[in-house]
Amino acid sequence: MPLLARSSFLPAAGLGNGHLQTVWPALFRKPPLVTTQRERLELADGDFLILDWARHPTPVRLAIITHGLESHSRDTTIQGMAGAFFASGWDVLAWNLRGCGGEPNRLARFYHSGASEDLAAVVDLTSRRYTEIALIGFSLGGNITLKYLGENPDAPVLGTATFSVPCDLTSSVIELDRPTNRVYTRRFIKSLRAKIAEKYPLFPNVLNITNLNSITTFHQFDSAYTAPLHGFASAEDYWEMSSCRSYLPRITVPALLVNAANDPFLGEACYPREIAEASPFFHLEIPESGGHCGFVSSTSDALAWHETRALEFLEMARAKRLPRD
Repeated sequence: MPLLARSSFLPAAGLGNGHLQTVWPALFRKPPLVTTQRERLELADGDFLILDWARHPTPVRLAIITHGLESHSRDTTIQGMAGAFFASGWDVLAWNLRGCGGEPNRLARFYHSGASEDLAAVVDLTSRRYTEIALIGFSLGGNITLKYLGENPDAPVLGTATFSVPCDLTSSVIELDRPTNRVYTRRFIKSLRAKIAEKYPLFPNVLNITNLNSITTFHQFDSAYTAPLHGFASAEDYWEMSSCRSYLPRITVPALLVNAANDPFLGEACYPREIAEASPFFHLEIPESGGHCGFVSSTSDALAWHETRALEFLEMARAKRLPRD
């Protein structure tokens, strides 16, 4: 019954607040760029993904890292995790969701919270090169990761560690719409609107931008663009179908979800305690602090707590699969 009763995370002095935990790494942490080798993966539907690698001379094991909403493979959070795993002997692949790698994707569609088919394409590619693959996901990328594992119980993956995951999207949208959290929503919506405006000249018969600049909420954006572009009946249908929560009981490899109790992006449904209590594979850890993708336990340049936690958990999952003499 892997509902973890206690977390080892303790916030740095003065950084116990969830908002401070959320913004501090983006403002003050500057890890080196680790995944410098770029590859383009062509997809069956005519689109492509941009993959960024860090490789050792001899392939042994691989960590695949999936970023969050309107982020990218070179984000501070991603490169911090990449550096931790590469220094520990893992090859690392930090991939970009469609349209997040520095150039627009080819199709009118882009990425969304339930786009696990793209992660499946990445795993399929890498499983031809590696026999040991672990998955790491942050926020939206964590939702995609957990949904993928629930959909694919026979996936060639030894385990996963995910952080700050909105595993119930409806609950998360409600939280982000609160007055104290709208600063985050404004930032995300501004970036998403810019992507639609950039795509419009290529798809004027598909995209309607008449009311684009008046969109200020996720419900408005997902109703106007995410749902129709990706085959959902409505924003509500998109949130329900794409949330990983209903897929968690189907996971068959060691899976860690760490959601801080003071994460400003997450509502109560994003803490699936009863699923963890009933599952032999799904582990839920709820630190009292940590914010959204923060987990700042020290203001030094040492490994962040969540990087150490992911290494610890995935090395444990790997050890369980290694053959014994």
